[in-house]
Amino acid sequence: MERYNILVVDDDREILDSLSKLLEMEGYMVYRAYDGMEALRFLEQKKVHLILLDVMMPRLNGLAALMKIREKENIPVIILSAKTEDSDKVLGLSMGADDYVTKPYHAAELIARVKSQLRRYFTLGAYGKSEGDLLKNGGLVIDRSSKEVLVDGEKVKLTPTEYRILEFLLMNRGRVFSAEEIYDRVWKEPIGYAVENTVMVHIRRIREKIEINPKNPKYLKVVWGIGYKLEKID
Repeated sequence: MERYNILVVDDDREILDSLSKLLEMEGYMVYRAYDGMEALRFLEQKKVHLILLDVMMPRLNGLAALMKIREKENIPVIILSAKTEDSDKVLGLSMGADDYVTKPYHAAELIARVKSQLRRYFTLGAYGKSEGDLLKNGGLVIDRSSKEVLVDGEKVKLTPTEYRILEFLLMNRGRVFSAEEIYDRVWKEPIGYAVENTVMVHIRRIREKIEINPKNPKYLKVVWGIGYKLEKID
């Protein structure tokens, strides 16, 4: 079984030490970076399976680093932040984070979220095994064997969470799902606060990537007051 490598990025050395020990006790290989610039350099040199990313850091903050990471990597990123407002969480998710954990956090909850993201990524995301079938809807295609998404023949790069949402909706094209139903089926964890915003942010990001005109979408539609669906196209 492969040992997962986790990059922890935080300018607070005490937090970095405690997080590293916690993760190492769970059997993970832990790498450390003290700001966003150092994290980006590290990703060029080492294989990383998941990133725990603080927001407030010198030189390059977490959100700016996240934008740079998403230009090249689709590995899971969990933001760790003392900011607890829903708007802060939505901002982090909209910029490509897969999860958002507020400080102070319970060690057991953080470890559970880390395991959950790794499990989803390696079973349903970029490394997952599947039957090798193609899911097609008009010019939108998902190759479940390679986890590639194509729109009119062009590859589209999605985060693991975005991929799972799109795959779920494509497998159930034409059906309308509420935000709570999507969260339950994709995240597979108890429904918490800000579910509507969390799902909405991911839907918006998927639209921006697969639609020619996200404001007038061809595929991913909002059914106002009910939820979302992937339009059935022959």
